[in-house]
Amino acid sequence: MTAGTAPTWALERGVFSSGDETLRAAIVRSGGTILEWNDAWLADGRLPDVPGAVVFHGSLANADWIVRETDWRPGAFCATGRFACSSWHPAVRELLLTPTSVLTTVSELVATGAPESFGDRVFVRPDSALKPFSGRVLERASITLESLDHGFYYDDADLPVIVSPVIEVRDEWRLVVIDGAVVAGSGYAADGRTAGAPLGADHPAWVFGAGVLESLPLPEPAFIMDVGEGPDGLRLVELNPFSGADFYSCDPDAIVHAVNRLLSAAD
Repeated sequence: MTAGTAPTWALERGVFSSGDETLRAAIVRSGGTILEWNDAWLADGRLPDVPGAVVFHGSLANADWIVRETDWRPGAFCATGRFACSSWHPAVRELLLTPTSVLTTVSELVATGAPESFGDRVFVRPDSALKPFSGRVLERASITLESLDHGFYYDDADLPVIVSPVIEVRDEWRLVVIDGAVVAGSGYAADGRTAGAPLGADHPAWVFGAGVLESLPLPEPAFIMDVGEGPDGLRLVELNPFSGADFYSCDPDAIVHAVNRLLSAAD
């Protein structure tokens, strides 16, 4: 990316409830260009020849494909392997909402069950950031392949999963991290995927997230951090790839400007 030039943003409509409308407006204000994503490009792998830097925002599967199969640069911030829970949990385990979680596989969990110390109900989610099935609460005594969507969304019974005790989460916030700093934040409700109020830098969730970055090995130059308030206060819920995550009510101008600075510095 040449200094003074803004990147092209490849935006996939229909993925997020907001339609990325505020992001689109911020890109235009910054002097950037918008390229409408077309799924037809997946058929032969031939993407438009775009001069300069390209940043994708849309579905997680397409973000992952762009990183693996295309020459766009950076293309997408979606280094999915680095977002597997097993990749980053150990570095910040004491800051996690569920620090006692264990890594296993679907088949092993069905065969041996979850630890009794976790209680009668447990939370199970895929280890992978690509989330081949949605995380869910299950009765510990009745975990089956069917209850974990095996054969519907995925076929590998040895799929790695994270199992943890059920923790009540009162509120959740989404933070956008770019170049090692929190640049924007928003409240959100996971049920219904609805946005809450935007955050300022003095909000406790923002301050907590900035503190997490002191211990967390950064998975990528741009990524998403989710923070929740549990029984023990603010804790880290999960990390997600930037290019496949909803920004909710995060300040779109702050996000676009931070991406522009990041790419200009890397040029």
